[in-house]
Amino acid sequence: MKNVLLGCACLSIMSLSSGFSCKTNGGLEPTTENATADTQPKLKSNIIVNDKDVIWGMDFLPNGDLLFTEKQGKFYRYSGGKTTELSGAPTDVFVKGQGGLLDLRVHPKYAQNGWIYATYVSKGTDDGSQLNLIRFKLNGDAITGTEKIFTTPATNTMYNHYGSRIEFDNKGFLFLSIGEGGATSYGGAESPNMNAQNVTIPWGKVHRMTDDGKVPSDNPVLEGNTAPSTVYSYGHRNPQGLAFNPTTQEIWESEHGPRGGDEVNVIQKGKNYGWPVVSYGINYDGKTISKAPSKEGVTLPQHQYTPSIGTCGISFITSDKYKGWKGSLLVGGLAYQYLSRLEIKDGKVVKEQKLLESIGRVRNVKQGPDGLIYISVEGPGRIIQLLPE
Repeated sequence: MKNVLLGCACLSIMSLSSGFSCKTNGGLEPTTENATADTQPKLKSNIIVNDKDVIWGMDFLPNGDLLFTEKQGKFYRYSGGKTTELSGAPTDVFVKGQGGLLDLRVHPKYAQNGWIYATYVSKGTDDGSQLNLIRFKLNGDAITGTEKIFTTPATNTMYNHYGSRIEFDNKGFLFLSIGEGGATSYGGAESPNMNAQNVTIPWGKVHRMTDDGKVPSDNPVLEGNTAPSTVYSYGHRNPQGLAFNPTTQEIWESEHGPRGGDEVNVIQKGKNYGWPVVSYGINYDGKTISKAPSKEGVTLPQHQYTPSIGTCGISFITSDKYKGWKGSLLVGGLAYQYLSRLEIKDGKVVKEQKLLESIGRVRNVKQGPDGLIYISVEGPGRIIQLLPE
């Protein structure tokens, strides 16, 4: 893929980062271990897209073209240094709160089937809103053959916590994260919003389905149900990151906590991740959610951030271009405006390193087919290519 240099700045990662080791509760404490130059790349930032609204989803076609969404309801293709808007976007995108045009994912077998997937929010007949999963094909710069393959009830009246990331595993199954929806996001055993714990509705879940939206026969049969559904895991608050770990063959997820308690989870079949009954965080009014961050039957996160960094898009580094970072998980931070690198050993998070501090709200992160890392950042909306020196 050809890139045009719109803005370039040398970033000394060593001076902008810090390392931590893992505590047993999933948090971090400082470590005296020092990074060495032979394991730490120095980066230059190359802004390839600039002056956009919120760039929510992005993914690559096999030829290296970059597709991305703008929350206001537009699809784009970046190719050969030029950005082109795609025609044929859904006309019912509802932009309010955290809603709008959200994630985008190219099918792993795009060369054979041509499918591209996206999520967006639309309005219901009353005051509620719903999340939709669609797939479509491209004819030049036109979106064609759009199919809606999954939708939630239109019951999200707070217009926040849609979650909404799309990922595929190595078996071709599609995973979709959906936030709790509802009218409020108050934690605790007596929360007025128990959507995430109700396994009969799609809100507050990670879903697993075939690439045309059907229920796999080996999905879990959760308590109260008589047959499998698309619900694969539950108890999720606002999961805005999904990534397949090629080393462990697992789906990893990130989600927003309340005040504290942002989580990075390994998604397991039929497991309960606790929201809103338990959390490492507290409610925004300062009231306790739970005396302990877990209880019997709840799966603890692999890693948690307190204070909350506003976890968003995540991606594993499989490229050899970044020295000792291969195998790490990159986590975008919205509230704290940095890129978090989590070092993984034996399937566990053992260290965090802060990168690109104060760069802006990091909405998404992807590794391109060229082996380079791309991040979308807000204020203004831009896509930055990270080039190792």
